[in-house]
Amino acid sequence: MKIGLIGLTKSGKTTIFNALTGMDIAIDQYCASKDEPNLAVVQVTDPRIGALRGLYRPKKTTYATLECMDFGGFKHGGGEKKDIFSASELGLIKTADALTLVVRNFHDQYIDSILGEPDALSDIDTILSELMLADLILAETRLERVDHQIQRGVKTPALEIERDALAKIASFLDRGDLHALPLLTPDEEKSVRGFRFLTLKPMLVILNSDEDTFGRNAELLGRVWKHYKGIEFAGQFEMELSRLEETEARAFMEDMGIGASARDRLTLAAYDLLGYISFFTVGPDEVRAWTIQRGDTAVDAAGAIHSDLARGFIRAECFSYDDLMSHGSEKALKDKGLIRLEGRTYPVRDGDILSIRFNT
Repeated sequence: MKIGLIGLTKSGKTTIFNALTGMDIAIDQYCASKDEPNLAVVQVTDPRIGALRGLYRPKKTTYATLECMDFGGFKHGGGEKKDIFSASELGLIKTADALTLVVRNFHDQYIDSILGEPDALSDIDTILSELMLADLILAETRLERVDHQIQRGVKTPALEIERDALAKIASFLDRGDLHALPLLTPDEEKSVRGFRFLTLKPMLVILNSDEDTFGRNAELLGRVWKHYKGIEFAGQFEMELSRLEETEARAFMEDMGIGASARDRLTLAAYDLLGYISFFTVGPDEVRAWTIQRGDTAVDAAGAIHSDLARGFIRAECFSYDDLMSHGSEKALKDKGLIRLEGRTYPVRDGDILSIRFNT
């Protein structure tokens, strides 16, 4: 899973990135905007993995991972450079599964003197305007090329479908209302999938608050939640927490009313946003978590493990994590008839433990 952190300059994106990853990227308020994004891969904490590891004592344990990409900030008011992404940044951010919009909700004497009081809702609108501009340029440029090809006599059903899809997307972007997504047919959606329009990606808003005001922004969050999923961080405080030992960090978190680390809260929010679930494979060699989308079938899960398993799929031996923890062993599950054989169309549930039977 890849998450792209974007926002205006001095919004605290890199502070959030450090809190999520435990890294120590410079965040001084006088630092210039970076030319290259910060990248890091972190484990997705899942207590079920720890329990399975204790039960199977495998040689290897593999967690699901979250890749964080922290991009340089847009300039306030446009102008100098960062109005939209550079070509290299655009290529990288298009690989993100979801975008997190980091908006400033903290006071800093220097930043306030330059940029004014924090205004999270206005910042969201500014960021979205930049994304819409980037997408509109792409859609209109491609639409011109498609129209030119059709006018020259290169008129195929595929080109006509793509033209109709691009026209709908360009009209949607021109209206500037991201809450009324274009209605694309399955064929139209497929025809433009490769463009990976930023405004069509799932979005999560991170409200980056002061330590003193964290947890007291219900009204503001409520206004954000009318249109987007949102989560509040005390960025500076949580970055410092990420550098402490777990026991010490936990004590400070309790004082602040923070129930889980920044990474765990973002992961939970991202899984919910994207409709992801986890299933597991277990055994003496390895216990491993796998990520698929809710509604994916047993053969989809097999393909997530390896394409050969999907091609040669026969059956999936399946039991649930909860049943395993309740009864203590696979033998007990077999005795009670709680291990099932499922076919290709079985919808995998969060917490399922699968063993794929296949024939190559």
